[in-house]
Amino acid sequence: MSAQHPASPPEIHDFDFIHGSWRVANRRLGTLGVGADDWDAFPSTARCEPRLGGLANVEQVDCPARGWTGMAVRSFDIPAGEWVIYWINSQNGVLQPPVRGRFDSEGCTLQGPDFHNGRPVLARYIWSDIMPDSARWTQRFSFDGGATWETNWVMDFTRTAS
Repeated sequence: MSAQHPASPPEIHDFDFIHGSWRVANRRLGTLGVGADDWDAFPSTARCEPRLGGLANVEQVDCPARGWTGMAVRSFDIPAGEWVIYWINSQNGVLQPPVRGRFDSEGCTLQGPDFHNGRPVLARYIWSDIMPDSARWTQRFSFDGGATWETNWVMDFTRTAS
């Protein structure tokens, strides 16, 4: 007996651009939520592989310059029609609350509740400038329920040979 699978929506291929190997230029804000300008720039690498026929993917980010590794798990929530992203890193091993969102003509914006140093925040991930061999990911936090946003991390991805 074969399993019955519903037809896959075309959105399951929205994140196909990130599959493969990448060199990543990071800029990360050192002090968050106080209007600081103490940016730290450092390199990392990333590798992303599809799972479940494109319905999900797993990306590992290695940052030996800062002594950590992280992993993003993305899946397409078919009933909701949106992408869900979870993050875990080697610094604490805690699976962070997910962000959820959709693609439009500008890229993809995902948002969800999170905490920074015990303080509740709204987290927003933005994928933009998506090209065959490059892309940008930006993280923003709102400490005031979404009234204002502070960019605290920018990752510029450049494709490398697999």
